[in-house]
Amino acid sequence: MDDRPRDEVSPRRYIRLRAEAWGFGLGSLCFIAGALPWYAEAVGAVATGVTFFTGSLLFTAAGLIQLLLSGRRPPHRGASTADRYDWWSAAVQSVGTVLFNVSTFAALLAAIAAPDAVGIGWRSNAWGSLAFLVSGGLALAASRRRHELWHVRARTPQAAWLNMVGSVAFGVSAIGAYVVPDTTTFVSLFWANLGTVLGGLCFLAAAVLVRPGATAAVARA
Repeated sequence: MDDRPRDEVSPRRYIRLRAEAWGFGLGSLCFIAGALPWYAEAVGAVATGVTFFTGSLLFTAAGLIQLLLSGRRPPHRGASTADRYDWWSAAVQSVGTVLFNVSTFAALLAAIAAPDAVGIGWRSNAWGSLAFLVSGGLALAASRRRHELWHVRARTPQAAWLNMVGSVAFGVSAIGAYVVPDTTTFVSLFWANLGTVLGGLCFLAAAVLVRPGATAAVARA
């Protein structure tokens, strides 16, 4: 069997790759909107919580497609180094998206219970952000050996760097969202929101770059 990287994918895989890109793209838009103060003021705490939770679900769905359906598989004895980096990147990212599911759902429940409480709303999760950082580093490693990947453009340097910068931005957001015990105030609400917006923009740009129309063609029957 020829496992060399290809520029074409089957029609079925093309649809799955497109769903992956749409999931990351729409999820990014949810995080961008939810972090904008004027959006939160316009729709209220509960609707903002729904926005973040929806974004996290879209990220999780897209991450699972990336991990399970788009060509990535658990590392095995014959796997290349790039494929190992690629799989672990997708796996760690999926863990991060689940952590965001938990934190966004908890924030939504809190908003439903007390929508007018001071400081209510979701802020970037530290553990989820750490998982994204680790995933971003592994994706960069895979992109440097992409000639070994299951598909030559499964990881592109441009998208990998955008995801890494987005992960760093989410990390900055998590730091800004830390509540100082002595004052019960955020380290920086400004950076908590801005980091989420910038991270969402990077993830959105990466999703556009890796959409199958730009990275893969449908194989001819």
